[in-house]
Amino acid sequence: MTDLFTRARGVIPGGVSSPVRAFGSVGGTPVFVAEARGAHVVDVEGRDYVDLVASWGPALLGHAHPEVVAAVQEAAARGLSFGAPTAAEVELAETIRTRVPLAEQVRFVSTGTEATMTAVRLARGATSRDVIVKFAGCYHGHSDALLAAAGSGVATQGLPGSAGVTRAATADTVVVEYNDVAALERVFAESGDRIAAVITEGAPANMGVVPPAAGFNAAIRDLTARHGALMILDEVLTGFRVSPSGWLGLEPGLVPDLVTFGKVVGGGMPLAAIAGRADLMQLLAPVGPVYQAGTLSGNPLATAAGLATLRLADTAVYRTVDTRSAELQSAVADALSRASVPHVVQRAGSLFSVFFRDAPVANYEDAKAQDTAAFGRFFHTMLDHGVALPPSAFEAWFLTAAHDDAAMNRIADALPAAARSAAGA
Repeated sequence: MTDLFTRARGVIPGGVSSPVRAFGSVGGTPVFVAEARGAHVVDVEGRDYVDLVASWGPALLGHAHPEVVAAVQEAAARGLSFGAPTAAEVELAETIRTRVPLAEQVRFVSTGTEATMTAVRLARGATSRDVIVKFAGCYHGHSDALLAAAGSGVATQGLPGSAGVTRAATADTVVVEYNDVAALERVFAESGDRIAAVITEGAPANMGVVPPAAGFNAAIRDLTARHGALMILDEVLTGFRVSPSGWLGLEPGLVPDLVTFGKVVGGGMPLAAIAGRADLMQLLAPVGPVYQAGTLSGNPLATAAGLATLRLADTAVYRTVDTRSAELQSAVADALSRASVPHVVQRAGSLFSVFFRDAPVANYEDAKAQDTAAFGRFFHTMLDHGVALPPSAFEAWFLTAAHDDAAMNRIADALPAAARSAAGA
């Protein structure tokens, strides 16, 4: 794969189309995947790996589920893109509303970045205010206003933000420490009449998994409501993955104004969505003054994959993923404990990550205070034993409904050696 990576770097910046894929934080040559089935991916040299990336979330059912593939093939045979409305868009929006009743109306886009960018624009249009509040370590895509203290790929590369983002673009973005209600209260006390929205992940998973402290999301909802601001819940990662209703299914009673979806909603195809109260969504063009458009938005292939995935993602699927995730969390913790490696395993539903430190992680500063070199050693030993982890200490691990006993046993067999490597043995 070294030769292929050399070729890639000659024609693609960094040799990859998304930074974390470059193995920048773990070192070495990235794995170039040729195909995937179920819980496995196969590289271009024919090596098979049990996959714990799951395309960063969408492969809830496992890779290349036959019924999802068949739905996409059938749709492709009728045409790849029309630039016109389709019945499948309507059906998918209705399916989302059934699972998430607060999603009274839905607008489809192609990426999570588009979804959050549109949600922010919509909030500003609805409130006639400019300021957006986000939390350090929460990643909401790479639009200029939200690419500040963004965790994930930015944290992996050790960058404070991004070149090319002007001061003007982030002048109306206020960054607050995650899980710090007092800090958020101070921001509202100082600027409450200027704040259009607070955007937060249901449970952050881009600085590693850092679940919200008890009452934190409720405090956001209370403060925004009292000050006439909107609450945007970013469920691009958690939506339809951690429960049939996403994070909102795990935190009943939480009612944000807007919610964004991605990943699972498109079944692995480029699809994302903004949803929320009808009065807010009606502010989007063509009925309202907030403009948003996209030639490939809601395209027939992506909607077909999304519909098939949500149809198949029944109670049994979520039960399997939850069970397998709990099994793996326990196995990882046991292996690292036996090797005397400081670690904390944190979860949000079936999502989890491993922090190589000896204290819980409540925010981005805590997340950065871990031994990323130990993770790198752990990662490469797992990879050598045929298990593909997310190539960054600042990412969630993803299980699928296709992780059977054989896949789980293979992971378990790799853990002791990986733990010893993490310990420096």
